This record gives sequence, C-alpha cells and structure tokens, in this order.
Amino acid sequence: MSSPIYNKVGEGYNTTRRADPYIVSRMLANLQAKTDGNYLDIGSGTANYTAAYTAQGYKFTGAEPSDRMIGEARTNHPHIDFIQTKAEQLPFADGAFDGATGTFTLHHWDSVVDGIIQLNRVLKPGSRAVFLSFTPAQVFGYWLCHYFPETMRNSAAVVPEMEDMIAIFKQAGFKDVITEKYFVHEDLQDHFLYSNKNRPEQYLHPEIRNGASSFTVYANQEEVAAGLIQLEQDITSGKVWDIIKQYENDLGDYIFYVAEK
Repeated sequence: MSSPIYNKVGEGYNTTRRADPYIVSRMLANLQAKTDGNYLDIGSGTANYTAAYTAQGYKFTGAEPSDRMIGEARTNHPHIDFIQTKAEQLPFADGAFDGATGTFTLHHWDSVVDGIIQLNRVLKPGSRAVFLSFTPAQVFGYWLCHYFPETMRNSAAVVPEMEDMIAIFKQAGFKDVITEKYFVHEDLQDHFLYSNKNRPEQYLHPEIRNGASSFTVYANQEEVAAGLIQLEQDITSGKVWDIIKQYENDLGDYIFYVAEK
C-alpha cells in the first residue's frame, strides 16, 4: 500500500506543516459540519488537519496510503481512527459518511476521476466534499515560476484545470460544485508551496522546501539549485520584489472546491 512519493513527502513533514486555523475554519464552514456527523478526511497525511477538526468536536476518520504518514498519525492521535487506503480504493460502505474533506491531496492521487467516484459512493445524499487544492493557471501565476520554471510546470501538470475538475465532480454524481478562491494570508501556519509568497527568504531554508511536494517530488534539482542562487542574489539586491510584483494576479493562490451530492 505504501508509496515512495507519499513517504518522501512525509520525511520531516510536521516540521513545517501544521493545521492553519483560518483554513480549518473555512474547511468546516464549507463542509457545514455538525457535531453529530461522521466525516472522512481523505489523504489525511500525518493528521494535522484531521486532528484540528476533531479538536473542535467533530468526528473524523482519516484515510491515508503512506506507511510513514499514517504511522505518525496513529502514534500522535490514538483517539482517531485511521484507515490505510488510497482514494481510489475506499473500503467503506455506500453512504457511510456525512461529508468529506481533503487538504492538498488531489495531486497525489493515482486517478482523480476514480477517487472522486469512490468518494461520491461513500457519501450520503445531501452531504458535501470540500477540497483545498490548486489549478494549473494558479501555479503559473506564482512568482516561483521565474526561478524554478520546469519545477512549476511539473507541479501544474498534476491537477486538472478548474473547469475540468468541476466536470469530474459532476460526472461522478455530485449535483452542484462551487469554488472559493484562497489567497495566502499573513501569519499562515502551514508552509505549503506558495505559503511564503510574501517572504521569499523562506525558500532558502531546506526545511521549508522539503515540506512541499513541488520541491521533493516534482522538482528538477539542478534547476532548483541554480534558482536558489539567483533568488538569494535578488533578495540581497531587492530585485525580487520587482519580480514578485510582476506576478500579482486575482486568480487566487489556491482554491476550495465544494461539491454537494
């Protein structure tokens, strides 16, 4: 069941990846979570977000394929149920859950189409699935493209465009899909890829890069090494702020998908 990709991302994951309170609040609000409901956190990783939802009084089961990540989750959160499984092979009964969440997981699935079909199957009618993800268009709006173009192209290639993702939800049986743009906010506690868009010096730290799959799984490492040298020079000279300004856009840095069955 274990995957080299998941396990590689999992190395030191909790060093920089923590559940962000604002993101937790938006996920639960979009989920319309109720304390008497039964929910699934798919691609739960080391359970940072699963545990944050549970801490607010909601019942969640985590689903995660990585040996490394699920082992850490079970050790740190023994009061939460975790099932080792891929999104495409959910071992739950039809209509088992009142809703589901997924935070930065879609780009790691073997098949988004098959995973969403499975997810629809295990949800009750009227329930919601809420994902925080990104689109290729958003990735190409990151100023990181200036320093790491191939790495960003590889990262953009692993998720569908927004219109295609909406179509996947609907073809799987979800009747309505809404989207919500997410722009990186100050004091963000979860250091995913573009979380430091306003703090370029942070990308010079290996622990920050190691928490993002773009730098650990999808990267051209020679390009990254050269890009970091240029980035450090531009930070010293101040040129980086001109480059950052050139990439300003209103596409949103990330996207919430809210699909209702």
